[in-house]
Amino acid sequence: MLRTASRWLATLLLVSAGLVPGATRAFAQPLDADAQAAGRVVMQQLEAFRRDDFATAYTFASVNVRQMFDRAGFEQMVRGGYPEIAHSASATVDGSRRGDAGEIYLFIRVLGDNGRSIEAVYELVSEGGGWRINGVVTRPDASERA
Repeated sequence: MLRTASRWLATLLLVSAGLVPGATRAFAQPLDADAQAAGRVVMQQLEAFRRDDFATAYTFASVNVRQMFDRAGFEQMVRGGYPEIAHSASATVDGSRRGDAGEIYLFIRVLGDNGRSIEAVYELVSEGGGWRINGVVTRPDASERA
């Protein structure tokens, strides 16, 4: 399932990049109540990362993520693979899309405290009455790729 989710996220990231003409408008939708709630989860996790509170940040991860990584492995993965997320200065939600199985994909722009900006697509799933982060893919912000 995670492999399928990763492919979905990669496809969405390519679409959001404008590599499929006209498709971005079809995917990036205004935020409904669920997307707003999911966005709060992402922002709370980013705030926990800013405090180096990986124990709290880990609580926002889905069951799938927690099955793949224990808390220490989660911290290592985030610090090593996502430095701008591990230490962000700011973040904004640029849009959302609902997946076929009810998951929410959020398009988020993150400015790392290292001065680099990235574009991220977060996949959130409903678990236990709330939203949990099930995966993320990133790439350099379009303005930095030029």
